[in-house]
Amino acid sequence: MDDALLIAMVGLPARGKTYIARRLSRYLSWRGHPTRIFNVGSYRRELVQGHQTQAWFSPDNVEARVIRLNLAMRALDDAFEYLRGDGSVAIYDATNTTRRRRDLVLQRCGEEGVPVLFLEVVCDDEAVVDDNILATKLEAPDYAGMERDAAARDFRARIEHYTRVYETIGDDDSSYVKLIDNGRKTVVNRVHGRVSERALRFLMVLSRVQKPVWLTRHGRSEYNDLDLLGGDPNLTDTGRGYARALAQHVKAHAPEGLQVWTSTLRRTIQTAEPLGYETFQFRRLDEIHAGICEGKSYAQVEAEMPEEYAARKRDKFRYRYPRGESYEELIERMDDVVLELEREHRPTLIIGHQAVLRVLYAYLMGTEREACPHLDIPLHTLLELSADLYELRESRVALG
Repeated sequence: MDDALLIAMVGLPARGKTYIARRLSRYLSWRGHPTRIFNVGSYRRELVQGHQTQAWFSPDNVEARVIRLNLAMRALDDAFEYLRGDGSVAIYDATNTTRRRRDLVLQRCGEEGVPVLFLEVVCDDEAVVDDNILATKLEAPDYAGMERDAAARDFRARIEHYTRVYETIGDDDSSYVKLIDNGRKTVVNRVHGRVSERALRFLMVLSRVQKPVWLTRHGRSEYNDLDLLGGDPNLTDTGRGYARALAQHVKAHAPEGLQVWTSTLRRTIQTAEPLGYETFQFRRLDEIHAGICEGKSYAQVEAEMPEEYAARKRDKFRYRYPRGESYEELIERMDDVVLELEREHRPTLIIGHQAVLRVLYAYLMGTEREACPHLDIPLHTLLELSADLYELRESRVALG
């Protein structure tokens, strides 16, 4: 439990707590901190029979209040059990709107020896709340089969019940981060520790706008033809043909405001040239460095360095080329790229390299990080990742 952390969400319904919890969970897991969300609403839907209307959430409903407390404690018990095992971070996704409830969470965490970071989400913009209700809450199992207007009225009444007892976090509370009005203001109090500080860094740049991200490898290069590692080769004629096909597709289908990112290597820059867009080059997007194996083929590595070849085959994720880097280290290098991508409000096309795009894809799609080296990112294929409620959906377009 030495490295464990409980992140307890705080805030009224329809403020984006679950969205932020899911994004934070995905990021921390990608950075190597196994994270799981414990959503009290999911426990209620699984364990309480029947449909609960807004009256069930009234603070005056004593019987329901006891049930809600028991469900909240059950979720908290499961969170602690996870942290006793292989888990590093448990995100306790509940309203936790009263000081009494947060004191109870603090007490339980103190008994378990687990530090807690409260994460409060505040939004007073009624237009944003209405959008959240229409986009997510009315699609939830709670309102399956219910007419949308009736469902919206019921949910707004539920919010009113929580508003009656809501007490915002103050300076006398424990460690906390308060996100106000979609990033307009962030209040931080007593945040310390490696994981908490890493979470804070992510939360400071997280945009609530889920924008499309397109990924593609560069066109076929001279080294691809020779099956050589690394280097800075030019595109082949086939690769230039892909660049032209990509440009045609982008001009026909690009979302408004698209920006283009490449590495600093020639094969990505040359792939971007026919697009006609302003292009931003990032050295952190350069391909994984193969060290002394740069410019060699895999067959050469196997013949000349059989021990290295075998070590890479045993654990491709953690294997580091001599004087090079591993996939695990590549994630560290790519952290700033991910944070910059999260900060952006515009859709982005990233023209990159196989290992780099595997790492980015694993983050964006919530894939296990150890699976990075085995993800299929083929040449001459555009991966279009677009928003779908809390996650991204994927389509692949073969071009050229």
